[in-house]
Amino acid sequence: MRHLLGLLLALFAGAAFAQPRDIPVPAGLQGDGVDRAMPAFARDVIAAYRDDDRARYLDALFRLQLAAGQNAQALQSIEAIRVLRNDPPTQPPLFLQYEIHARAKILQAARGLPFAQAWRQAFAERFGALDDKVALRAEFPFGGSLPRWRDNLDDALGKLKGKKRLPLADAIALVRAWQVHDAYAAFLPLFDAALQEDDARRYIIDHDVLVRTPDGARIAVMLVRPAKAAPLPALLQFSIYANDALYLHDAKTMAAHGYVGVAAYSRGKGRSPDAIVPYERDGADAAAVIDWIAAQRWSDGRVGMFGGSYNSFAQWAALKHRPKALRAIATSASAAPGIDIPMEGGIFLNFMYPWPLYTASSRWLDDARYEDAERWAKLDRDGYASGRAYRERAAIDGDPNPVFAKWLQHPDYDAYWQAMIPQGAEFAGIDIPVLATTGYFDGAQIGVLHYFREHLRHRPDADHTLLIGPYEHVTMQAGVPPQVQGYAPDASARIDLQALRLAWFDHVLKGAPKPALLADRVNWQVMGADTWRHAPALDAMATRRQRLYLVPGASGTHALSAQAQPRAAATQRVDYRDRSDADWTPPPSVVNQALDRHLGLVFMGEPLLRDAELSGPFSGVLEFTVNKRDVDLAIGIYELNAAGEYLDLAYWLQRASYASDRRQRRLLQPGAMQRLVVKDTRLLGRKLAAGSRIVVTLGVIKQPDRQLNLGSGKDPSVETADDAGVPLEIRWSGSSYVELPLRE
Repeated sequence: MRHLLGLLLALFAGAAFAQPRDIPVPAGLQGDGVDRAMPAFARDVIAAYRDDDRARYLDALFRLQLAAGQNAQALQSIEAIRVLRNDPPTQPPLFLQYEIHARAKILQAARGLPFAQAWRQAFAERFGALDDKVALRAEFPFGGSLPRWRDNLDDALGKLKGKKRLPLADAIALVRAWQVHDAYAAFLPLFDAALQEDDARRYIIDHDVLVRTPDGARIAVMLVRPAKAAPLPALLQFSIYANDALYLHDAKTMAAHGYVGVAAYSRGKGRSPDAIVPYERDGADAAAVIDWIAAQRWSDGRVGMFGGSYNSFAQWAALKHRPKALRAIATSASAAPGIDIPMEGGIFLNFMYPWPLYTASSRWLDDARYEDAERWAKLDRDGYASGRAYRERAAIDGDPNPVFAKWLQHPDYDAYWQAMIPQGAEFAGIDIPVLATTGYFDGAQIGVLHYFREHLRHRPDADHTLLIGPYEHVTMQAGVPPQVQGYAPDASARIDLQALRLAWFDHVLKGAPKPALLADRVNWQVMGADTWRHAPALDAMATRRQRLYLVPGASGTHALSAQAQPRAAATQRVDYRDRSDADWTPPPSVVNQALDRHLGLVFMGEPLLRDAELSGPFSGVLEFTVNKRDVDLAIGIYELNAAGEYLDLAYWLQRASYASDRRQRRLLQPGAMQRLVVKDTRLLGRKLAAGSRIVVTLGVIKQPDRQLNLGSGKDPSVETADDAGVPLEIRWSGSSYVELPLRE
């Protein structure tokens, strides 16, 4: 330690020296001799470099030292950075990949070993000394894109052309680019084999299990368990997203935390030879895998399930079959087939069209086709502009899509969809703990809330815990970044959701304390307040509800008012034949300077006189007449802040003919007054600052990224532009209102 402090003092003693303006460029850097010339160049940069910022200085210095071949000094600099950072022992050692690289270089020189042998030995000694949990987190820095780093190096070398001297900052950037590429080019080809050797010491891994279902199908299963352990509970992910690298890491994570980690794929995926049938067989197949797990010697007879999106749906699908060994589920961004995908409120959503081609066209995943954003944007544009029937999307695209075509045959929430997840009394029988996480910006929030509401409706004492924050669909599975769709989450929202899930499993399956954040049945982060709140039920999130009427105004200016004006009406006209907006795309951000015109009518509240907190689901009633037999409607709730920014707080979609019963379509009587109840909506969780306004948008859905309902009374999937008839005219009564949940 005394040596280390002395090093730090020596490093920073000259930090205030004046920086030279530039560094001479040796001739070798201008041609093919970069690797030979770089060490001497790096030493020149070291001699000139000073910086008052300690962390920045050390970060650049160790890289310069590595490039200069000063490996022992680089190790000292890396250790000095760690002393400054003082990271907790649960974090992997900072710059471990470069530490091992430097140790390998020293070993290579001292013993005359080939670099590959020296690196494997240094890796085994240093990485192998980490405990299992830390080692898992330490894997990530060893991966990356060598072509990208080569491009970075080439860009830096390109700045040398015709120059005899380089500004110091450019010289440091050049050495850094070379050092990163040089290190990764050396050890990246060695890492996978070294990691497999390390895994073999820590775990027992089986990649090739096939579990037979009662009907004779075979399910591909991969499992990881601690090398030395008594029978343990197992944590299972069941997924259609066949990706061995991803799920091996997840299974290792479970094993590192004292569980047997298991990943199973939907039938037909991975090594399963059967036909692929998204959603339809997953419940029974997952139950068969759970029964198989419980019968193994390494199992203590208890299984938990976890995962997001489709994997979350699979948990509810399994519960429909109630396997005895299933003791807890931790769901996230849960898909609910027929409820929120492939349609919501009875309206089919175009983003689901390429999904079956991605997941169900091969044993693995068709990433290239799914990620062809230009193709799917063109399909939305062409399908909308053509006026052809929605069911003809495959013909317009040029590839068959039998799964999506099958979905279109079930526009009602009929027996096809109901067979996939629990219904009615089946929810009453679910007596195991459930943890559900979702986000204000998660498209699957409606699915999560559907399971939550139905479970508690049929079993009021259910052990079902909900957590929601400013997250979107991928965030909850990949980590919370500084920006989520343009919104900057409060510090209190940036939590490790995966660690929270594991702590919850430890509570349920191992008797550990319950995570403090899960203090009640409903737990929500209040955006803008930088705090979490807790309540026993959704309706208890608010202390009162404020009814705001949608009052028509003159010249298209509409207001939110505490008083109804039933004799007033705002008229909206929509010409379904007009497809001039075929190039429109939805805004990618939830924070915008203006509202999109596709949202419809805008009802503006007065500036708030004091701060106000919205917490809970909104509701309302829409009263209107329309000249069609059906119409698709949307409501949006926004905050307009003092800076003129609109923040998307929540929205609601509904095909009017399914508003009273999603199982059966009931067409409207043109010209008759309609009363549509707005219920089971998304949640609000936002502190509004004084001076902000509440804004509500109300409109008819007509946009290229969703199914069009032309109001003829036919199935909207078969309607063509010829069925549009006269423009839709809808008259919104001033007796329509939304009720917002306020917490005081």
